[in-house]
Amino acid sequence: MASAPAQLFLALLSLLLELPAVEAVEAGDAIALFLGVVVCITGICACLGVYARKRNGEV
Repeated sequence: MASAPAQLFLALLSLLLELPAVEAVEAGDAIALFLGVVVCITGICACLGVYARKRNGEV
């Protein structure tokens, strides 16, 4: 019997093989994806900053 990480990897690989291939990405889709990633990273950094300040007793 395979280990748990190996089983998880095989399950994810089988799911990825079922997905249809992306034919084309338009410029608008690429810009929206990029802005979404930037906003998410900024939000995570902001939350980490607030957490760090609260932990140090600065707020």
